[in-house]
Amino acid sequence: MTSYEPTDAQGAAEAGSVAYDAVVLAGGAARRLGGADKPGLRVGGRALLDRVLTACADARTTVVVADSRPTARPVRWTREDPPGGGPLAALGAGLRHTTAEQVVVLSADLPFLGARTVRRLLTALRGGAADGVLLTDADGRDQPLVAAYRTPALHRELAALSTEHDGLTGLPLRRLTAALDLTRVPDPVASFDCDTWDDIATARARIREHGHVLDEWISAAKDELGIDLDVDTGVLLDLARDAAHGVARPAAPLTTFLVGYAAAQAGGGPEAVAEAARKAVALALRWAQEDNPDAKPDTDAG
Repeated sequence: MTSYEPTDAQGAAEAGSVAYDAVVLAGGAARRLGGADKPGLRVGGRALLDRVLTACADARTTVVVADSRPTARPVRWTREDPPGGGPLAALGAGLRHTTAEQVVVLSADLPFLGARTVRRLLTALRGGAADGVLLTDADGRDQPLVAAYRTPALHRELAALSTEHDGLTGLPLRRLTAALDLTRVPDPVASFDCDTWDDIATARARIREHGHVLDEWISAAKDELGIDLDVDTGVLLDLARDAAHGVARPAAPLTTFLVGYAAAQAGGGPEAVAEAARKAVALALRWAQEDNPDAKPDTDAG
């Protein structure tokens, strides 16, 4: 794997330009993980299920097919009957609670899935005539649980399969995909799923690499604190640097905290954060200038 997109809500607004629902399948047995609670396993401090739910945060309705549990955002819960009936039965159960003409279908074990991939799938679906658009993995295999579909096409084929086999229980996903006209998009990173403990270890190591760790940490912190706000992190990092170098190292975290507090008092939002940060940066620079013995007296009252 080379790179991947952050799993926060960045880019979700563009995905939201297409009305869609999401169905997340999270009720598998995880046999290759020894029966562990796979959706609840944490990668980068966040449950795998929460990471996937963040990627489809702009869905009009999100249905999770599994036993209910606490999640970072509200969803609708349902279960196939009988539980453990397999992915087609689970998909059928989830679709019953959707109304949009387009539906994103996802598994709950995609650590590198982000809003941009969801947007890309929906855009490709809207721009073509196919029944669905799915990702393929590093080996070129179809990943039907990282896909966007036309909802009527899913209902049509699932109804046909249910009639032919007297229900959907136990049927493999390939019975569905073989009957659909599908467009395939290669993406070995976003399609990476966690089926084994080695996969979990790979994902945990990957997000701690230098190029990804900061975005991952910010996304995890926002989920933990219940904050849905995208700001220019570069501005805050520059502020922390100026405060640390121009004043003292402990000034960096304290100043960024004060900026956040001031922005909240000003009504919140990216603009309020940027304005508070601008003022704090100017103060830090003035402070640093006074430590320069060759600096001219500052006569600017502002």
